[in-house]
Amino acid sequence: MLDAPKTTEKSFADGKILQSVSDGVGVITFNNPEKRNAMSLDMWEGLGHALVELRDDPEVRVVIMVGAGDKAFVSGADISQFEKTRHNAEAGEEYAKKSAAQRALLADYPKPTIACIRGFCLGGGMQVAMLADIRIASDYSQFGIPAARLGIAYGYDGLKHLVSLVGPSWARLLMYTGMRIDAAEGLRIGLVDRLVSDIELWDATLEIARTISGNAPLAIQAAKITIAQVLKDESKRDMDAIKAIGNACMDSEDFREGRRAFMEKRKPQFKGR
Repeated sequence: MLDAPKTTEKSFADGKILQSVSDGVGVITFNNPEKRNAMSLDMWEGLGHALVELRDDPEVRVVIMVGAGDKAFVSGADISQFEKTRHNAEAGEEYAKKSAAQRALLADYPKPTIACIRGFCLGGGMQVAMLADIRIASDYSQFGIPAARLGIAYGYDGLKHLVSLVGPSWARLLMYTGMRIDAAEGLRIGLVDRLVSDIELWDATLEIARTISGNAPLAIQAAKITIAQVLKDESKRDMDAIKAIGNACMDSEDFREGRRAFMEKRKPQFKGR
C-alpha cells in the first residue's frame, strides 16, 4: 500500500474514493482494491466531487491520483455492472453521459495533476491516467485497453488522448489487439513520462508534486493554459487567454517575490497572486 500523507481526509462513493491534503498537495485514492480499483459509476461521481473540492481549495496547488493496494492504479470499468448499466447502445450512452462530466472536469482541470501508477492501468484507468498532466509509473505496471476483447467502442476523447501521446500507429496496435504492454514499453512510446522502481514510486511522485507546489501557481497555470492551446487546431486557439494569463503573471506579487528571492539568494514564498 502506498504511504500517502493524510492530514485531512474525506471519502466519497461509500469510501471507494478517498481525498486527502498535505502541504499543498491533494491526493485522490481509488479505493476499491478487492476489484483492483475498477471504476463504478458511483466512483466516477465521487471522483468528480473530490476534484471539485480540491480545485476550490486555495491551499491545494497540485493533485495526485493513485490506486489503493499494490495491484492496480485502476483496472478499468467495473464489468460486473455492465449487465445493468452498459448492456446495449441506449444504456451505454446513458453510462457515458454520467461519467462524461467527470472526465471533462479532469481534462480541463486548472491545477496540475499527476497519475501515480502501479500495477494494472487498463481501459477506464488508462483514460484517467491519460487525462492527467504527468504520468509516473512503477517498473512493473501494465497498460492496455481491452475494448476489442469486450466488444465495446472506446470513446472519442479517450482515443484522442491516446493518439496524442503515442501516435496513430501505436494507438491502432493497442486498440486492435487489446494487448497489454509493460512499463518499459509504455515509457518508450510516450505513454509514461517517468519510470521508477516500485519502492521509489510514491516518494518520486511526491517529490515532483512538492516541487510543483513550491513554484509560482500563476506561472504554472500559464504553462498549462498555453500548452492546452498549442494542442488545439490553430483556428480554435484562444490567444487572448494566453495573453491574459501572461499579463497576470507579469503584474503579480509572485513575480516581484521571485525577483526579490533571486537577488536575496533565498527560497521564494509564492502566494498565487
